[in-house]
Amino acid sequence: MTFGFHSPAAGSIGPSAESASRLRTLEPAEWAAAGIPLLRNPREVVSGLHSRHRPTTATAVVAVLDHEERLAASASFTRRSAPADGWEFRNALLAHLRRVIPHDLRRRAPARTAVLLYCREGDERWTEEDGAWMWGLRDACTLHGLRCGAYITLTRSGWQVFGEGRGGRHPGLGSRPAALGEASTEYGSLSPRTAGGAAEPLRRTAAR
Repeated sequence: MTFGFHSPAAGSIGPSAESASRLRTLEPAEWAAAGIPLLRNPREVVSGLHSRHRPTTATAVVAVLDHEERLAASASFTRRSAPADGWEFRNALLAHLRRVIPHDLRRRAPARTAVLLYCREGDERWTEEDGAWMWGLRDACTLHGLRCGAYITLTRSGWQVFGEGRGGRHPGLGSRPAALGEASTEYGSLSPRTAGGAAEPLRRTAAR
């Protein structure tokens, strides 16, 4: 089903959080060494999420994939203007995960994987903001019983999966999303378990 909601106040970061932000970030080398599982077809994942959530600048799309890389649930929200802080990002991601899918904390090992697509200005080079999102994704996955998956950025020059050296020019920030009917045909493995047609893409959730 599909429903709307207000995103958590991910931008309400005080001075104490700002001073601690550097402790809540992951450098590219740390991310690469974390054993993040590779996506079999990252372009398919990116294009499917882009079609469903139609993200714009400062939009984060968190998605949960099953063991066959099919979409189990996803949610999108807009980051408010504030210093990058992994703790706040973790809280926002965890709140949205809890809304769209039950946790897997009772499992001996994670069976599902969460990936994060973040749309921002700039180029493909790592930023402190990227590091904060990486930290937040990793921690949110731990607290929800999920495997931490790929962190993907979407910029005007295209998309890239951090730590994998894989990317493409389409889709990119500002490009026209494929219609859901087209996406269901071209990116079939993302279509069976999601609802489409988000009229308010920045405040919508697609759930199993």
